[in-house]
Amino acid sequence: MHPGTLHAFALTFNRRYNAAMTDVKITLETFPNPHPDADYVITHVAGEFTSVCPKTGQPDFGAIEIEYVADRLCVELKSLKLYLQGYRNVGVFYEDVVNRILKDLVAALAPRRMTVTGKFAPRGGLHSTVAVRYAPGAAKPAP
Repeated sequence: MHPGTLHAFALTFNRRYNAAMTDVKITLETFPNPHPDADYVITHVAGEFTSVCPKTGQPDFGAIEIEYVADRLCVELKSLKLYLQGYRNVGVFYEDVVNRILKDLVAALAPRRMTVTGKFAPRGGLHSTVAVRYAPGAAKPAP
């Protein structure tokens, strides 16, 4: 692997919008971590995230924050932006989209640890924040 070379990790998954199921192919590109010996934190914030409420069909707005410590790979920003924009017309609950984003990024990057936080704009007088964490070997809470 040559430093600076982009590697593509393709994801195909079902997205639901207006009761129609469609396979969408999204490519998250990665590149080698230039400092794999260091535990440094990388934070990306998408301040204009949009999706659709699957119950009402109304648009949802929010910010997605991705914080991770890379192992061997980092995510390329343009592909991350396009991946997140792919949710623009997708009917998905907040809890689902934040977990989907984490799972897709963990599959593409295999980070040392990662947290994805969604901070969603008020709807009906309530605002919501959903955070999910990945840490290999960490115990999961009992149901």
